[in-house]
Amino acid sequence: MSARTEWDSLGSVEVPADRLWGAQTQRALHHFAVSTECLPAEFLHALALVKQVCAQVNGELGVLAPTLAQAISDAADEVMQGHHPEQFPLRIWQSGSGTQTNMNMNEVLARLASHRLGEQAQDAPHVHPNDHVNRSQSSNDIIPTALQVSCVTAVQRLLPALVRLRAEIVAKARLYADLIKVGRTHLQDAVPMTVEQEWMAFEAQLALCSDAIERALLPVLALPVGGTAVGTGLNAPPTFGHLVCARLAAQVGWPFREADNKFAWIAAHDALVGLHGSLRQLAVVLMKLANDLRWLGSGPRCGLGELTLPANEPGSSIMPGKVNPSQCEMMMMVCTQVMGNDVTAGLCGAQGNLQLNTFKPLLAHTLLQSLRLLTDACMSFEAHCLQGARVDAQRTHGYVERSLMTVTALVPHVGYDHAARIAQLAYREGLTLSEAARAMGVDPEDVARWTKADQLVPGWRARRSEPPGPVSSGGTEPPPDDRAGS
Repeated sequence: MSARTEWDSLGSVEVPADRLWGAQTQRALHHFAVSTECLPAEFLHALALVKQVCAQVNGELGVLAPTLAQAISDAADEVMQGHHPEQFPLRIWQSGSGTQTNMNMNEVLARLASHRLGEQAQDAPHVHPNDHVNRSQSSNDIIPTALQVSCVTAVQRLLPALVRLRAEIVAKARLYADLIKVGRTHLQDAVPMTVEQEWMAFEAQLALCSDAIERALLPVLALPVGGTAVGTGLNAPPTFGHLVCARLAAQVGWPFREADNKFAWIAAHDALVGLHGSLRQLAVVLMKLANDLRWLGSGPRCGLGELTLPANEPGSSIMPGKVNPSQCEMMMMVCTQVMGNDVTAGLCGAQGNLQLNTFKPLLAHTLLQSLRLLTDACMSFEAHCLQGARVDAQRTHGYVERSLMTVTALVPHVGYDHAARIAQLAYREGLTLSEAARAMGVDPEDVARWTKADQLVPGWRARRSEPPGPVSSGGTEPPPDDRAGS
């Protein structure tokens, strides 16, 4: 393979001739050949966007010549459109500031911009990766800025997926609003409730998660760009950060703003740790949802069998006709990974030693993986599990008929101890509750009256005629500017 000679402050380096990167990227490939995890495409696209906006602002402020600024901006646009993905090969296991990835982007954009200015590939580029592409910037403020921008755009995919998931849960609640079922505590029979109440509990948990994510996103809108190395803004024009944030806000559609204290935003990433905490909360809720549906769908003949889950694929290589709750299992594995990622995110955030957090690449990998996993899992779970799930009304009703915990409705009339003896007799002798009550001296007609549906589920008749409220579109629109500044 032919090569060209590139130079940096440490000397010369041979770079494959068909690669756009320069000396620092080539050195990083040699010194950080660790595993296979690379920074995700959404982060690289956000980094290219930040570089584009920085070039535009530098041109506007007269720091860069207009032709240079335009060439860098156009080069960044190529990367944002998905071109040249092979030019970003670096692993996340590198300098904790992300300097190697920042320089990888600087070098690629410098060569692309140089080509746009009419140079031959073998010539030394007119556009310099440090002096021009990285002008008014440091890896220390640009890498977290790009990460925050990429997280905001990733959340814009997650929140609508949550809205659809919640809407499908509400639809199921409405469909089975009249159906009374056995409640369960400690995996044992408990007092009755409605299917609607069970499913709307899931929706309420997810609504809380949506609110938590939206609230956690607000501080992420404050960007450290313009702080350069430690937060002082050395080598950047005074208005640089403000103008970059304004342009990013216009392009992305969210109210980005300068961080009030850029020292804190470079030395630590508390806002990002908080955002991942809200993702952990969502993972906890989705884990319970998937596990509950897996329990309710267990069987089909020797489990609970209240819920029929879609038969998406054969469930066994040896047992013909077996169907497994595969979407539930997928969701639970995703949630396990996200919960583990939250531990990683917390440890990354805790490494803000003195004026610089040095776990930025790993934090970027962790956050964006969690956002991607949760978004894709919610979309898959809604389409391939919830939409096709059906409640077995006959089996559900049969459990209520056989349940002994309806005896709880007798307590106000016969007392706790007498009701317990009725339940114990029914269980011991295999009797119905009515038969056991008669044997214990209670009129069966009284038992029938006390255990009617509207007695077992207080307010059931009133609620059954009122469909659940609509699911809000939370997160599909950016929060107003005054919220972002609160």
